[in-house]
Amino acid sequence: MAATTPTTAPGSLPSRPTIVLVGHGMVGQRFLEALADRGVTRRARVVVLCEEPRPAYDRVHLTSYFSQGASPEDLSLTDHAFLAEHGVELRVGDPAVAVDRDRRTVTARSGLTVGYDTLVLATGSSPFVPPVPGRDAEGCFVYRTIEDVLAIEAYARGAASGTVVGGGLLGLEAAGALKGLGLSTHVVEFAPRLMPVQVDEGGGEALRRIVEGLAVSVHTGVGTQEVVAGADGRVSGVILSDGSPLPTDMVVFSAGVRPRDQLARDCGLPVGERGGVVVDAACRTADPAVFAIGECALAADGRVYGLVAPGYEMAETAARTIAGDAAAFTGADLSTQLKLLGVDVASFGDAHGAAEGALDVVYSDARGGVYRKLVVAADGTLLGGVLVGDCTSYGVLRPLTGSVPPIAAAHLVLPAGAGGPVALGPSALPDEAVICSCHHVTKGVIRGAVADHGCTGVAEVKRCTKAGTGCGSCVKVLGQLVDAELEANGVAVDKGLCGCFAQTRAELYETVLALRLTSYRELLRRHGREDARDGEGCEICKPAVASILASLAPAVGAGPHILDGEQAALQDTNDHFLANMQRNGSYSVVPRIPGGEITPEKLIVIGEVARDFGLYTKITGGQRIDLLGARVEQLPLIWGRLVDAGFESGHAYGKSLRTVKSCVGSTWCRYGVQDSVRMAIALELRYRGLRSPHKLKSAVSGCARECAEAQSKDFGVIATASGWNLYVGGNGGATPRHADLLAQDLSDAELVRLIDRFLMFYIRTADRLERTSVWLERLPGGLEHVRDVVVHDSLGICEELEALMAGHVAGYRDEWADTVADPDRLRRFVSFVNSPETPDPTVRFVAERGQIKPEPVLLALAETVTA
Repeated sequence: MAATTPTTAPGSLPSRPTIVLVGHGMVGQRFLEALADRGVTRRARVVVLCEEPRPAYDRVHLTSYFSQGASPEDLSLTDHAFLAEHGVELRVGDPAVAVDRDRRTVTARSGLTVGYDTLVLATGSSPFVPPVPGRDAEGCFVYRTIEDVLAIEAYARGAASGTVVGGGLLGLEAAGALKGLGLSTHVVEFAPRLMPVQVDEGGGEALRRIVEGLAVSVHTGVGTQEVVAGADGRVSGVILSDGSPLPTDMVVFSAGVRPRDQLARDCGLPVGERGGVVVDAACRTADPAVFAIGECALAADGRVYGLVAPGYEMAETAARTIAGDAAAFTGADLSTQLKLLGVDVASFGDAHGAAEGALDVVYSDARGGVYRKLVVAADGTLLGGVLVGDCTSYGVLRPLTGSVPPIAAAHLVLPAGAGGPVALGPSALPDEAVICSCHHVTKGVIRGAVADHGCTGVAEVKRCTKAGTGCGSCVKVLGQLVDAELEANGVAVDKGLCGCFAQTRAELYETVLALRLTSYRELLRRHGREDARDGEGCEICKPAVASILASLAPAVGAGPHILDGEQAALQDTNDHFLANMQRNGSYSVVPRIPGGEITPEKLIVIGEVARDFGLYTKITGGQRIDLLGARVEQLPLIWGRLVDAGFESGHAYGKSLRTVKSCVGSTWCRYGVQDSVRMAIALELRYRGLRSPHKLKSAVSGCARECAEAQSKDFGVIATASGWNLYVGGNGGATPRHADLLAQDLSDAELVRLIDRFLMFYIRTADRLERTSVWLERLPGGLEHVRDVVVHDSLGICEELEALMAGHVAGYRDEWADTVADPDRLRRFVSFVNSPETPDPTVRFVAERGQIKPEPVLLALAETVTA
């Protein structure tokens, strides 16, 4: 606690000094952890004044509240055990309102006054709301805290459209939130491109194309001139700076942040011209007893850092200084990797090529939505880069910044599957390469955790080094490094499926096929780990083995319906009820509509079912109609009517084929060269219900204009004048990947035969929950190996693969048709065991943009499973 009081000798700690932390965000919590790591919490009283009504939470992943159904508790970064263990006195909802530096006291809003020996300001930043007329209208929000998110969610229930002012990092996160709430979404950015700070012009254009492809309207080069409100005082639109009107029901301002430095100003501490509490390299203010860290601080290099990684470094610096150790904050890595609206975006180093003599190496695939730029010096040193749409190599490229990579930049810039060499692995990184920028953990430290501290897995390395516990972007590389170091030290790396099986999923598949096994329990008893053979299995292997048994049912002797006997106990929540659980605990009903082709009579039936059961209806991007909001006990009633009308399960709940999307093809389109609708219907009916390691999506385009977006699918087909081109391994989901051309100018029969082989080879060899895109990149030899196997039959297994698919096609039965015809299976469809006939009275229903949407007051519907 050096220089905290006039009577304290440098480097010494007074008896039981008091440290007051103002603010308990991500940086504040990291500061507390750093104090605890150095034993300061054992010798000092620590008081935290927190403005928000909850302890520190992960603001970086705030959008997961919408995209993944996360709860505020899921985002929490601390717990009562940590606070109790280290004696931290946390006061939530009680912010500091005044600091008396002469008396060394802090006064909270509640009136509490706390004396301090050391004061640390971690007050963060506040959203900047442009001073436009109408900004105070009802329906205007900012996007910063969990309370902001809850308010946006509540207001959106009565809205149809929303506009985000600001197209930077937070703006696109806010747009993702509005999109996730089902609103028609607009983004307004004053700069000429999205994310102008992080990406260059090419990256901005690629990002814009991808975002607009997700049905988000982008307006760049214009500002917001006015927010227009109706007679009721609610937002009805905005006027852009070019004078054009933009109708909207709500506005979210995300136009940047400003340091929250008012507390420092009021007590006379110096602040920067554009805000931020002035601090030195040790994060001290002009008052030796006061520190400032994170977004409220103006660092010694004259910058206010708005990212979490620099904030963490400042927290470490302040904690080390307070503990009496020498420390200095001299700047930080501003690299970022984010998933915005489901699109991967990353920038690192000198992303804009500002260094003298910098050269750009660029790969751009506008149709595939991939943009990759590396900035290099004349001697080949990697200076930085921008990645949009494909960030798979970010974990390796960023640590190489400042060095000459062992592979030329012209090769490094090529994405996997685009003709370049195999991606550079983390083994090529030097020990001093920073793997985790959030906590500044190097490759050498990670290797040391394995070699010197006995860590045997990623979880242990995380606890030992804190790597991977920040934003999480380094976890994949972290896992590769841990495995490589274990193997280098002669330790066998356990690649088993889970704690119950030492075999991989592919090995279990081969075991089931070779021994004709039809029971999970038999597989566990005969081939499970010795200490697991008499157990019940786990949530990892049960659904994985259930999928294998379903895939191989025709080959090993027709297996049971997935809701019969042992199979029923293996299913996850969605398969258990043959429906996708939604975030509010209700379920979806998705009938199959092959090729999007449907009769008027069937459309009427869907409309009548939606009306009679009060379901929210939505036409999907996969040419189907979602019916959302069904209760468990309603599912058989709904499906009974749909089955009677000729519908069957769309398998939206299963790890199986979802849809085969199509354009209208040669039947209607003047550019079409083949009947894409006919082929899409044939493929969807052939592969419906095919259980696989992960969901499968497909598409058929009738010409090279690619309106069905076949090259972003697990298997996609594009018509040519001579037949069909087959693409495989594409993915428009979590990690977008452009599909690879497997074969071209195929006849109908050749096309079907190759798809049969490809799908069965994937099902046979992929890992649990592994998409075809990831599987294709992981396989030794990649695309060429797959081509050798499924086209040239290099392993001599194509006849077997075709037979397995033929067995599936011949044995297919609609799961819902079988279920509604079986009284025993229907008994499981009850929301509440003690009240099977009526819904819980605590469940109410609200209007969602004119349609009824169930909203549980209590989460009573969540994962209710009856024996």
